[in-house]
Amino acid sequence: MDKMYIRELELFGFHGVFEEEKRLGQKFILSFELDIDLKLAGKTGDLTKTVHYGELCEKIEDEFKRKNYELIETATLNLADFILNEYKIIEGVKVFLKKPWAPIKKHLDTVEIMIERRRHKAYISLGSNIGNKEQYLEDAINKISAEKNIEIIRKSSFIKTKPWGYLEQEDFLNGVVEIETILEAEELMDVLLGIETDLDRKRTIKWGPRTIDLDIIIYDSVVSSNEKVILPHPRMHEREFVLKPLSEIAPYLMHPVLNKRVFTLLEELEKRGN
Repeated sequence: MDKMYIRELELFGFHGVFEEEKRLGQKFILSFELDIDLKLAGKTGDLTKTVHYGELCEKIEDEFKRKNYELIETATLNLADFILNEYKIIEGVKVFLKKPWAPIKKHLDTVEIMIERRRHKAYISLGSNIGNKEQYLEDAINKISAEKNIEIIRKSSFIKTKPWGYLEQEDFLNGVVEIETILEAEELMDVLLGIETDLDRKRTIKWGPRTIDLDIIIYDSVVSSNEKVILPHPRMHEREFVLKPLSEIAPYLMHPVLNKRVFTLLEELEKRGN
């Protein structure tokens, strides 16, 4: 990936824990490393195919001064999110923030932190088998779409499926959405759990009835055993209600563990069912 660097941008701000910092303000020095494809701009000379770094610096200054934060970590994370949300052409960003006048009783040159954010592609499965199932799925999709750090790219049609695991319940309505997000997998899971709560999800019986069920199926090509969000979903290759809508919108998506495409996994599952 090509890079653009902006180094040592000096800004004055009022971020800090102490009252003097909030009242008097101080100098901050910011640097940025942007992941961006520069080849098309290089070939064509078209400014719209790259980032106007003068404009970007002006926007960074406005955003940096828009709100005061006690922690430089908060200010830095906010800038990283702002840049990716403002410029869709940027695939990833590292924000370096120096605080040369840090109020500590030691001699030092500066205090510096770095926060990195990237765009990620993820697939989320949706299911409902209580009440107005289609409305619950649509409400969940709308809530996902309303999150400022998530963009829905594609969504499947809804399919009716038999319950899995616990059979004494109504049939499900299922679907899958493809999203782009700057959230890490655990952050994304927190958002989905919050949406489930908003839509009255109750966890009383394992694999039991639910107003809405939201799962991260695949997140980039990440393989993780984190208890909060196991990636890819450990049983996705066994579930037609996941593979069928997923194959509709991303048939050539590769399973990062099984090293098979989604349409192949679906074909194999259907053959085992015959």
